[in-house]
Amino acid sequence: MKKRCLPCEGGVKPLQRKQALRLMKWLKDWKMSAKGRAIYKDYRMKDFMSAIRFINRIAKLAEAENHHPDLSLTNYRRLTVTLSTHAIGGLSENDFILAVKIDRITPKQ
Repeated sequence: MKKRCLPCEGGVKPLQRKQALRLMKWLKDWKMSAKGRAIYKDYRMKDFMSAIRFINRIAKLAEAENHHPDLSLTNYRRLTVTLSTHAIGGLSENDFILAVKIDRITPKQ
């Protein structure tokens, strides 16, 4: 994907649920939150260090895109990545761009 995340400081409306659902078709195994304000994906990594390496790859990508996910590591190898555009309180195209790019760097299990 050649698209890049664009800076968002508010002033635009979040995607409508219908728009977001259309974009969900591009994603593998991502889910939308009940209120439609975020998308998330759960990963079960091989072990703790594999999870940390993946988190670091996501962090590097997020910095390059200037769009940052919420990351939660539990049970030493279960990682949840949550994307939402905090400045607008919902989903933007940036969330879907970053989700596709995260899928591209996901290690093979």
